[in-house]
Amino acid sequence: MADRTSGGNRGNGLTYAEAGVDIDAGNALVDRIKPAAAATARPGVMSGLGGFGALFDLKEAGYSDPILVAATDGVGTKLKIAIDTGAVDTIGIDLVAMCVNDLVCQGAEPLFFLDYFATGKLDVDAAARIVGGIAEGCRRSGCALVGGETAEMPGLYAQGDFDLAGFAVGAMERGASLPAGVVEGDVLLGLASDGVHSNGYSLVRKVVERSGLDWDAAAPFGGGALGAALLAPTRLYVAPALAAIRSGGVHGLAHITGGGLTENLPRVLPEGLGARVDLASWSLPPVFRWLAEEGGLAQAELLKTFNAGIGMVLVVAAERADALADLLAAEGERVVRLGAVEAGQGVRYTGTLA
Repeated sequence: MADRTSGGNRGNGLTYAEAGVDIDAGNALVDRIKPAAAATARPGVMSGLGGFGALFDLKEAGYSDPILVAATDGVGTKLKIAIDTGAVDTIGIDLVAMCVNDLVCQGAEPLFFLDYFATGKLDVDAAARIVGGIAEGCRRSGCALVGGETAEMPGLYAQGDFDLAGFAVGAMERGASLPAGVVEGDVLLGLASDGVHSNGYSLVRKVVERSGLDWDAAAPFGGGALGAALLAPTRLYVAPALAAIRSGGVHGLAHITGGGLTENLPRVLPEGLGARVDLASWSLPPVFRWLAEEGGLAQAELLKTFNAGIGMVLVVAAERADALADLLAAEGERVVRLGAVEAGQGVRYTGTLA
């Protein structure tokens, strides 16, 4: 061990804690979150928190010839509202949802999740609330929280600031990848969102700034305080989407994130096919109506920035559309028959958002 007091008149040597990194606080956080992580255990998990890596047994999870699928994402500037309001309990659900909702679009079942949490000065209580939200998102999605990284980086983040990233790994049997088999005439089933989810928040914050409202002001579109209403977590579509896939007739899924319906639907359509979407088939939720009116957003801008009330779209065989809509409704989803796949490219909108 190096002699920290050598060097003549330098006196007492520095410690890592004096440089701004508290290893004891990090250890305390691990102890706090172990029960939450343990509650997400599922078949296949072979190790808990604390090791240098996490082990997972795919055969124990029920797969015979698996293909692994991985996804990573963050929460974007929605974090800034959580930081400003101190309401950090559900931002972890957003983190999980942004990753696992993407995985299921490939036809994969999410198996395990890891998080990266970075901050300037670790607040154990706040961090435990954040990771508790991550664990809750994992629990609802049927995947295990098997590990993560807590990075305390003084000088890089301002007081109270933090950042999050998530990493999800899923699996499917070989040959089950989506999209597959999309044809002209397939029906588009939209699943309702729970609000703005986790995209477009740089514009949201600009609109709120223009409005002159504080985060604790009553939300003009209802739902309590403005900050709390805008922090409604991203909806988790994993369980109903997997149920629909296993039922048969699902040819593709599109998670409606940044780029909205305009940019995300074409990602699951083969060359030569586009989508017709009837904007009159659902009602624009009040939060989006307020954002559009307060921000002076054109309809095209709204549809390529926000989810506009539709968080996931399933492309399904026409003869299976009614049965799948009923199944999804039984799973707790609000289902909208949006339109159909047609010859062409991109998204062709008909009607007007109401």
